[in-house]
Amino acid sequence: MLTKAERTKQFILETAAPIFNQKGISGANIDDVLAATKLTKGCLYGHFEGKEDLALQVVDFMLNNNGEKMLLTISKGKTAKAKVFAFLDFYKDPLNTYLKGGCPVFNIAVESDDNFPAIKEKIAGIIRHGQELFVSILNQGIAGGEFSNKLDPAVYAFKAVAAVEGAVVMCRSMNTAKPMAGLLRGLKAELESYAI
Repeated sequence: MLTKAERTKQFILETAAPIFNQKGISGANIDDVLAATKLTKGCLYGHFEGKEDLALQVVDFMLNNNGEKMLLTISKGKTAKAKVFAFLDFYKDPLNTYLKGGCPVFNIAVESDDNFPAIKEKIAGIIRHGQELFVSILNQGIAGGEFSNKLDPAVYAFKAVAAVEGAVVMCRSMNTAKPMAGLLRGLKAELESYAI
């Protein structure tokens, strides 16, 4: 059971996450968080040392939350194909993502590239881990006889993630989810072409 202070901090992180995801680390400010939480500065600074500390903890919260949601989604699949399809379907509605503002991994990666080296390194680790997991799932599918060994897991995993992440941004910019549906169909058809 969380203490009152822990619940308050959790509330701040949950409330601040969509603000930081939409406005970015540089664009979000303490006043945005105060207005959304309806808390005082004293309360906020009782949990965070300042904006930088808040930003770092919000980033950790968003990345952990995204990872947990993704793993939960993938874990529902019983086969390698089902797991990959679950991953792809996680992105099927780029206009209504679970966290307002799009994919937090992509958003944070773009902003941190030139401005926040510590966060950039954290994002790089998450992306590497995600690729390793994706490749592992595909390798299990090959070993289990679901897919032909003509499938190159590293190439397909990179292509799928890069395409989906890019499509989220493009669809959000164009305000339409239709191209994502076509992309997901194509990625699924490509994977099915390796089915045994």
